Amino acid sequence: MKSAIFPGSFDPFTIGHAAIVERGLSLFDRIVIGVGKNESKRSLYTAEERVKAISELYADNPHVEVVGYDDLTIDLARREGAQFILRGIRSVKDFEYERDIANINERLAGIETVLLITDPQHASISSSVVRELIAFGKDVTEFLPQKQTVASAEVAE
Repeated sequence: MKSAIFPGSFDPFTIGHAAIVERGLSLFDRIVIGVGKNESKRSLYTAEERVKAISELYADNPHVEVVGYDDLTIDLARREGAQFILRGIRSVKDFEYERDIANINERLAGIETVLLITDPQHASISSSVVRELIAFGKDVTEFLPQKQTVASAEVAE
């Protein structure tokens, strides 16, 4: 069974994140969405609220699990028995950062990182932008996944 960790703060979990999970399910039998706690970052939602919300999105999908964590992603991968780390990249800047982290993770734990290029229609969507729109009272519904769009994602045979 091939499994991957999809780590992030997911504050909030966007349609771009959901698209990476859906595409990742064509590569992996199981994806564990790891909701990271970063005490140095000011969050809109608590880690517990984020875990609960994302868990509800995937409640009908047995191939997706959601857990919170506050240690290294490689330690979460070991605990969950995941062989891969799944990440989405939107830009060259994202690529350079993710490449460096992937190299360190491979060196420290022998775990491979799989980078998926974000779909063009989601490239400008980030949790930071969505948080800012929320702070200014804007409707962000179009940037957040609806349950029916994520619950139907299935693993390719």
